[in-house]
Amino acid sequence: MGVGYRWFGRPLLRFQDSEKAHGRSLTLLRLFSSNPVTRTVLKLLYKPRRSLPVELFGHTYAHPFGLAAGMDKNAKALRGWEATGLAFVEIGGVTMLEQTGNPKPRMFRAPKAQALVNRMGFNNNGSEKIQAALKHHFERYGRPSVPLWVNLGKSKITPLDDAPMDYATTMERLWAYGDVFVINVSSPNTPNLRELQGDEGLKSILLACHEVNTTQSTTTLTEKKPILVKVAPDMTAEQLVHIAQTAKSNGADGIVVSNTTVERPDATHARDAAVFAEQGGMSGQPLKERSTVMIKTVRQATGPDWPIIGVGGIASADDAWEKIAAGATLIQAYSGFVFEGPALTKTIVNGLHKRLQASPFTSLDEAKGASLE
Repeated sequence: MGVGYRWFGRPLLRFQDSEKAHGRSLTLLRLFSSNPVTRTVLKLLYKPRRSLPVELFGHTYAHPFGLAAGMDKNAKALRGWEATGLAFVEIGGVTMLEQTGNPKPRMFRAPKAQALVNRMGFNNNGSEKIQAALKHHFERYGRPSVPLWVNLGKSKITPLDDAPMDYATTMERLWAYGDVFVINVSSPNTPNLRELQGDEGLKSILLACHEVNTTQSTTTLTEKKPILVKVAPDMTAEQLVHIAQTAKSNGADGIVVSNTTVERPDATHARDAAVFAEQGGMSGQPLKERSTVMIKTVRQATGPDWPIIGVGGIASADDAWEKIAAGATLIQAYSGFVFEGPALTKTIVNGLHKRLQASPFTSLDEAKGASLE
């Protein structure tokens, strides 16, 4: 199916608007996973047979590979992602208020470079509607069989000074449904959002979210939920280390490295050049090396144990192994699914299993950070 997608599915994308193709893919995944017969077919086709367990945040992840935020903002296809074998799913970014996002067109594919450029602008149904959707899903189908992560964004009309309230409100509404929460202060498509990566902005948001976490945990007599911070790639190593240390010292349980970049590589094809000229954040293969270097930098600065989630340019088992060897505990993909299709999960997990067997390590935890030694 991976080859079939590359031969037939990927060429068809050329004739479709990127955002419409994205929406159609989600609709199809939701449709196929709604029927027990076709859901079983999805599992047979795409679910990895190999086990590469990772213990983190109080859960046992079947393997380290999960879905990055942005692919399923409104949690439309949760059963579909489970059926295709992902170890965890991140929804969002979810903002306190419903948002239509930036004007269309706002998502573009650079096929030769295997990159995406988007300026979506946190388009999502808002925390109240997504809360209701998750409540309905949980009541009808139960909790997902894999950890559900929630990416928290800031509403566009909320002033930066009120950002802590905005993030905390969304977290409070979705606390019962999420297993891990990711504070996104690094999207390039919400004006001035990246200013919140600074000391005071980040500290105040973490404090507000910790208060929600404590209150909800006390009220429900359950454990607190892990809170992570997602950072941008467009900074110096010194800035990255400072942000990581600030997040860690203020109670963040880990870091996601990294979001999309506003920088652009040289384009070797006219269509890619036209896409790279568009405003927005770029993801995909051109971000791979940069995100790996960032993971190494954070791992060296924060020690061997603080969780790093690696994302950026993962489209093969070799890409995934590089992120783990750089120091990532878990990994995620977004653009990789656009260019490689739903078989990407099986390809990566099976490939990681082979890499591990050929290595001197007995587990991925032992392999973590191997390239730093």
